[in-house]
Amino acid sequence: MFRTALRNVLAHKARLLMTAFAVMLGVTFVTGSLVYGDSLKQAAVDRAPAGYDRISLNAAPDTTPDGPSATLDDRTRTTLAELPGVTAAAGRVSGFAAVADPEGRLLGNGEFRQGGNFAPNAQGTDPAYRFTQGSGPTGDKTIALDEASAAKAGYRVGDTVRVGTNTGADSYRLTGVFRTDGSKLSAGGSLTLFSNAVAQRLFLQPGQYTHIEITADPGTDVIRLGSRVESVLPKDTSVITGVQLARLQANLASGDSDTMSQIMLGFAAAALFVATFLISNTFTMLVSRRTRELALMRAVGASRRQVRRILLTESVLVGLIASVAGIMAGAGVASLLQTLFSPADAPPAPLVLTPVTVIIAMVVGTALPVIAAWLPVRRAMAIPPVAALGAAEPPVPASADSLRNRLSATLLLLGTATVVYGALTTGTDARTVIGLGAGLTLIGAIGLIPLLSRPFVALVRPLLVRLSPVHGDLAARNTVRDPRRTGATAAALAIALTLASGLSVLGASASQYLERATTHALTADYVVKAPSGGQRMTPATAGLLKTLPDATYSPLNQSTQYELGGTTSVLTGVDTATIGTLLRYDVIEGSLDSLAKGQIAMADFKARAAGWKVGQSLPLKRLDKQGNVTIGAIYKADEQSDLTPSITAPDSLVARYDSAPNTHAILVATKGGPSRAALADVTRALGDNPALAVLDKETIAGEDTSGIGDQLNVFYALLSMALAIAALGIANTLAMSVLERRKEIGTLRAIGLDRAGVTGMIRLEALLVGALGATLGTVLGIFMGWALGRTLQESVAGYALVLPWGRLALGVLIALAGALLASLWPARRAARVDIPAATAAQ
Repeated sequence: MFRTALRNVLAHKARLLMTAFAVMLGVTFVTGSLVYGDSLKQAAVDRAPAGYDRISLNAAPDTTPDGPSATLDDRTRTTLAELPGVTAAAGRVSGFAAVADPEGRLLGNGEFRQGGNFAPNAQGTDPAYRFTQGSGPTGDKTIALDEASAAKAGYRVGDTVRVGTNTGADSYRLTGVFRTDGSKLSAGGSLTLFSNAVAQRLFLQPGQYTHIEITADPGTDVIRLGSRVESVLPKDTSVITGVQLARLQANLASGDSDTMSQIMLGFAAAALFVATFLISNTFTMLVSRRTRELALMRAVGASRRQVRRILLTESVLVGLIASVAGIMAGAGVASLLQTLFSPADAPPAPLVLTPVTVIIAMVVGTALPVIAAWLPVRRAMAIPPVAALGAAEPPVPASADSLRNRLSATLLLLGTATVVYGALTTGTDARTVIGLGAGLTLIGAIGLIPLLSRPFVALVRPLLVRLSPVHGDLAARNTVRDPRRTGATAAALAIALTLASGLSVLGASASQYLERATTHALTADYVVKAPSGGQRMTPATAGLLKTLPDATYSPLNQSTQYELGGTTSVLTGVDTATIGTLLRYDVIEGSLDSLAKGQIAMADFKARAAGWKVGQSLPLKRLDKQGNVTIGAIYKADEQSDLTPSITAPDSLVARYDSAPNTHAILVATKGGPSRAALADVTRALGDNPALAVLDKETIAGEDTSGIGDQLNVFYALLSMALAIAALGIANTLAMSVLERRKEIGTLRAIGLDRAGVTGMIRLEALLVGALGATLGTVLGIFMGWALGRTLQESVAGYALVLPWGRLALGVLIALAGALLASLWPARRAARVDIPAATAAQ
């Protein structure tokens, strides 16, 4: 049987090439996802501990919710440097530093905009940094920049650079450009080095350090040295070895990369699911074309079991060959993903192809065709040999379709009811219920596609006939000739469009909600914020705007660790005289004027959760200070809003309990409204500080929604894999259909249909299949997007369903364009059919 299967594989190379290609695509995306995830993880693990090999021990204060519990100063560093076995003890200072390019744009990613100190040793160098240009900063107005940031901004040694920190902004002369390792600079970030004294003044206090890096003499026992170091350190200070630091960083990096790997595997699973339909459809057509051959084998003595084994052995052989090709192609896909998604300044990472990945790919590649071939093989074995030998295309028993339709309809109704139930109940497990229902709905809809294809084609047929009477009529008839084949081909496209449409609906709804929430609540012209990664602004920052004539402003001074009426709360202090003109409060009860009387105003969700009402007096406590406060107003607010406070209090009240609140944002209104000149005036009043961003409504709305757009673009790129497989499925189906219909096409040519007519007919068939899959997928995607959106309405006030008609239409057009492109090769083959040979074929 194995020899027979091998001969059949070699004898039907052209036919089985389609199947092998389909299997290869599925294995390619699984392998690519696994290799990319493993490579990403290994690269992160390799980069994370870089630089810690030069650190023997690291001494740092223990951290608490209030910050470091101790301080390290020059005296401690000198004591450590004089210990036996210590070569050097370098005091390190770190903090937030934002660097602007010559046009004023910030360099680096938010949380990775870092500042540090240049700590020269006795030789005048710092082993943590390798200078490619110039030297380290030593004066008060000098800095050094990392190589990537300097290159991006076009800075050279001697240029003037504007740098902002949490204490203000200043201009510095660039004295050097350096390279460093992962322990100091994360990929995509920026690092600014100051002289030791300047860094201490900006980030800590003169003479203090964030941590101290200790280098041991060669041959020194690091563990014993750690004990000696620990004995001279201040209380609440810990020592850790460089090896332990490296291991800790590697574990953190590994956890971050695991998340991306899981996302990639999820989309790979979707692509694999789509590929299954392509493979099953191809096997169905192959088995159908070989019905006579299989019947003849049965007639000469082969049993059903033997024929079944031969066919399944063929599928295993095809799967093995395709799996090897898919593994190699998957490595190429992983390399492409690295190029697309890795930071520009990240060092290239080697591809990691583990034995586990190879085994998974081989198992998937061999099991997938066997599973996909099982049903068509079983169906072919149900046809009596006499019937198979006497008919070119033996009919499939109707009972199979009837059972399939009944089962599919049941699953569709059950799944739809489950999704609706999950959407309307909006409980804690609603999304799990919706996910289960979505799976049942999708399976049921896919099973019913063959049944739905006839009414769909009947609906579209008049339009096709009007556009092209002959070609349109032929295309419509050919599309419904084998509804099962049409349905399997359209199913792959429907799955891809379901995912894409659902994401589009969720993304558009979330984006509009965020944009509406921003524009509704904000009545000020500008919002001043510290970029992501900055530690905080202080009330003194808002004081800089006093120099701005005719401007109205109010800081949002957030203060934590309150207990209000026994519940943990955050109070936001505002300027009671101006806040009403800068932020819109939709007051439900009471009056916002009560703020001027020392009372508080509260968001409705906060009051509702605690059962509080206007006029109620509540005990207020923070640390060792306590008192009472009265609720003067309740206003409608969104719990997810970044601007509208949950509890609004006068600045004077917050100041009594917290001497150093965090200024979350500063609201500013200028006399003439927003303009380029007004923006320049506000920026100038704040000291041209790169660490402070002055944002208008449009910019804020764009920032709030840009994250959603970026994520959607990544998801769309990943879903394009499934869409590509679906398009190849259409090409595969049409190509096999052309092989089956050579005599028919030759006859049409013989009675007068020209090549252009044949090409048009095949292309219209492809468009019909594409339109069927795209329509069903879009409808299902909108339904799933609505259901998932309903689960957000309870926690996100103001969320409403938004149908992005433009994006949905674009998805349908892309699907149709893909179907049309997929038809080019089959249409060309059909147009070049040899008329005499085709009409003479049996």
